[in-house]
Amino acid sequence: MNPAIPTPPSPRIGVVIGDPNGVGPEIAIRAAHALHAHTGTRALLIGEDYIFESVLSLPTLQAARGSFDTLSVGALARHDWQPGTISAAAGAATVAYVRAAVDLAQRGQIAAIGAAPHCETAVNDAGIPFSGYSGLVADLTHTPKDRAFLLLQAQDLRVAHVTLHEGVISAVQRITPDLIEQAVAALRVTLPRLGVAQPRVCIVGINPHAGEGGLFGQEDETITKPAVQAMQARGWAVDGPLGADLAMSERKHDAYVAMLHDQGHVAVKMLSPKGASAIVAGVPLLFASVGHGAAFDIAGQGRADASALTDTLAVLARAVRA
Repeated sequence: MNPAIPTPPSPRIGVVIGDPNGVGPEIAIRAAHALHAHTGTRALLIGEDYIFESVLSLPTLQAARGSFDTLSVGALARHDWQPGTISAAAGAATVAYVRAAVDLAQRGQIAAIGAAPHCETAVNDAGIPFSGYSGLVADLTHTPKDRAFLLLQAQDLRVAHVTLHEGVISAVQRITPDLIEQAVAALRVTLPRLGVAQPRVCIVGINPHAGEGGLFGQEDETITKPAVQAMQARGWAVDGPLGADLAMSERKHDAYVAMLHDQGHVAVKMLSPKGASAIVAGVPLLFASVGHGAAFDIAGQGRADASALTDTLAVLARAVRA
């Protein structure tokens, strides 16, 4: 392993290993190997060299050796690397790997960041308030947290989320026309980087059937409808609000803005349970993770499915080559 970072001949993608005690290290290696095999691009894996060496010794991963470069951060002591265990030490390391990757991106040494799954419990156990990569990347890029949004993508379905990891009552109380408009503004920044030059966006209603004209609650009359009207007045290509089931089943738009976590996540994961990419929209760099967890129950066994991260790196590779 060589911890040096050579100047790449083409845009380089950094790949952080996520929670080192989960399946992150092995799926990062598998996905980086697939990226190299399909495009010739050598990713930069960000984690710990002793972890990479150990994982590469697994029979199912030995073929990946030599297809990527590495950066060893030194954020996790060897005795704290315990695959299958949720720990504060691994949670703190997860954040350190992302911090290192963002620093590289800001210095122009990598063009995009792909991330293996984190564990929210582990990071919070380390005393670091954390509800997902979106907020962390926002903090590290000095982006207000209400300007960074999770965008899930699977096949041709893209769904951004106005609210995410919080109780439903709290989430609904926090939704405002301005917050919805900020989510669309984030999409208008990020989607062109992903190849959608002039995105048409659909706003999903808060209530079933987008409130059915007030029959199912007044929230859409007072929140989502005014937001759509304001954006249309500015000339933005925005439709809605529509009921989530109708909007995402018809698939007539480039992206959808869901009000609540499950509105978007259920739709995307029904379409592609293991292949969803989780993109942070609205920040000044390309950062994408996966739509599944750290799978501690199979960590360290060399049999984790890397298809979601492989697809995510492919999305990033297309974007940085465009």
